[in-house]
Amino acid sequence: MNKSMLVTKRDGHKEPIDLDKIHRVIDWAAEGLNNVSVSQVELRSHIQFYDGIRTADIHETIIRAAADLISQDAPDYQYLAARLAIFHLRKKAYGQFEPPKLYPHVKKLVEAGRYDKHLLIDYSEDEFNQMDQFIDHWRDMTFSYAAVKQLEGKYLVQNRVNGEIYESAQFLYILVAACLFANYPKETRLDYVKRFYDAISTFKISLPTPIMAGVRTPTRQFSSCVLIECDDSLDSINATASAIVKYVSQRAGIGVNAGRIRALGSPIRGGEAFHTGCIPFYKYFQTAVKSCSQGGVRGGAATVFYPLWHLEVESLLVLRNNRGVEENRVRHLDYGVQINKLMYQRLIKGENITLFSPSDVPGLYDAFFADQDEFERLYAKYEADKTIRKREVKAVELFALLMQERASTGRIYIQNVDHCNTHSPFNAQVAPVRQSNLCMEIALPTKPLNNINDETGEIALCTLSAFNLGKIESLDDFEELARLAVRALDALLDYQDYPVPAAKTSSLNRRTLGIGVINYAYYLAKHGVKYSDGSANNLTHRTFEAMQYYLLKASNELAMEKGACPLFSETTYAQGILPIDTYKRDLDDIVKSTLQYDWEALRESIKVHGLRNSTLSALMPSETSSQISNATNGIEPPRGYVSVKASKDGILKQVVPEYETLKQFYELLWQIPNNTGYLQLVGIMQKFVDQSISANTNYDPTKFPNDKVPMKQLLADLLTTYKYGVKTLYYHNTRDGADDIQGDITIASDDGCEGGACKI
Repeated sequence: MNKSMLVTKRDGHKEPIDLDKIHRVIDWAAEGLNNVSVSQVELRSHIQFYDGIRTADIHETIIRAAADLISQDAPDYQYLAARLAIFHLRKKAYGQFEPPKLYPHVKKLVEAGRYDKHLLIDYSEDEFNQMDQFIDHWRDMTFSYAAVKQLEGKYLVQNRVNGEIYESAQFLYILVAACLFANYPKETRLDYVKRFYDAISTFKISLPTPIMAGVRTPTRQFSSCVLIECDDSLDSINATASAIVKYVSQRAGIGVNAGRIRALGSPIRGGEAFHTGCIPFYKYFQTAVKSCSQGGVRGGAATVFYPLWHLEVESLLVLRNNRGVEENRVRHLDYGVQINKLMYQRLIKGENITLFSPSDVPGLYDAFFADQDEFERLYAKYEADKTIRKREVKAVELFALLMQERASTGRIYIQNVDHCNTHSPFNAQVAPVRQSNLCMEIALPTKPLNNINDETGEIALCTLSAFNLGKIESLDDFEELARLAVRALDALLDYQDYPVPAAKTSSLNRRTLGIGVINYAYYLAKHGVKYSDGSANNLTHRTFEAMQYYLLKASNELAMEKGACPLFSETTYAQGILPIDTYKRDLDDIVKSTLQYDWEALRESIKVHGLRNSTLSALMPSETSSQISNATNGIEPPRGYVSVKASKDGILKQVVPEYETLKQFYELLWQIPNNTGYLQLVGIMQKFVDQSISANTNYDPTKFPNDKVPMKQLLADLLTTYKYGVKTLYYHNTRDGADDIQGDITIASDDGCEGGACKI
């Protein structure tokens, strides 16, 4: 190679190429890592040097070469590639490897309009200098390569048009902490900032996409989940579509309850016209959802909910499938089908289900959620009324269609509406839960909007985060982490803006939070227990009991300081009823653990002082945000020891935590013989979790005769879900054999729910 060949530096000037410098950078990145070879990275780089080559191009080629070497046999390449990527990122952001001091950095980005100007108003230069002492920039070196690419792609403040990046990760973490605790008293807030910074930057608490990408910027909407209920009127349908557009543009995933919309052929204006039915309005909602790209962070997505007994249900169940024509399909929404005990009983007894248009059966739709006895009374009454339009179908045929479409599309979800209201933190008589969200873990009250400025309507927002179970050494660790998470997210409710009045009213009156977990699969492996055989049942019971106990305790303590949430009286907690009082007793047959904490003292304290937050827990998928923590996502078993996740930055490989030590203890998804053990664990979690759980069902056709999953098995799993009190089911995953070629490699991608979790 020509020694006089020049390279083009990042600032544009040219200098002679220095191969030793390249070698030293790779050497630095490899320090302390196992089974990595600097020469292997250099060989694989295949850099085609030419005069004037950009140093940035050299660096990117080396990073890709290191990333290509990531495997289960050499997992530490994910850290070598990450360090090289961090080096590259800082050079792009700062023009040098060493980050600047915090105060000048903030000042510069506030002046550029990248950071929120309140930072310089609320904090003094001296306080920023103190915060600078809290920062440990070397924590950047604990990221995996996939984490760095997700940070670059989604979270770091940047110009998404030209790709300029303005910060590195530790500034993100310290400034999120500073923003959330800005309104705390000056004598305590820096202590909270430090503790929260330490918890999030060491991955003990995981934050969702809207918070990571948005807090510290002038965009102030950070709720991951938005639940919008639609009434059966054009004004409400238009208001719903308008609210969808506003929230999709602000990075939120959407749940739309459209179950009240009357069926095709229903009379309008006393018979002057007949109704076009649900499908045209679902198309309208689909257009609203897809109208915004969420600022380049992720694509818009929504789940639409309707009851199984809706007169149009057979047409609605096939909206996602590939047959049919555009006029009778709405393929870019997901769907949540709402079921209750009566529907299951009709199935078990081999009876019929009667379908109605909600507009023809007064009171039935509301009773479906608020009062199961009243629903059964009205349902029987309307079945007997010969003047009401209806249609009978065999329950087994309707459930078979439901499960067939769930299996073929993977995206027809289940909501057990009675469990959502009988095992709920809300009093169903005054605040029934009538829908879930995009990813099926939120269960909050809603009221339809009549117009976009309607303050009598109620849009439910949920603000999320998660505990990293992989960092839990003792269950009492939850006490400090719960205190920090509850205080930070509760402060976020006052900090953020509300584009729609109905969302502000609901959020500030109910102050709902949804704190979940990541890294559950690693947690089980670390304790040597499995999903499938019941060995994890007692550990899971103890863990989620501790989590919910400390979350309630933290919210109760906050209520003593700041007051209970204004609509605390609409919760069952206000009546002294806790999740441990209303769970499905069938769980007692599968878990023998007794309660470990002083629930009676907590119950009394809640009755006296209340809770700051109506809800505290929800288990979300966390597909993307778990990558940042190098954790397994949510509560799911990994599909392989190496996951390959498709993102807009290309294919990202990530190895499960402590693979070399724990390989024999991990239970991979397709090694699990059936869904029973997993569903039992979800039921145990649901005993304590006050909202819902993003739970999936998984099927390997090769385990069944003729490589076909029997309908009988699908229905049995659905009934098992109901038996153990599970409120919602998310994806139906079918093994298609593609991953057999790649051994232990899996593919997943993110379509918009916080934390994504949308698998392909």
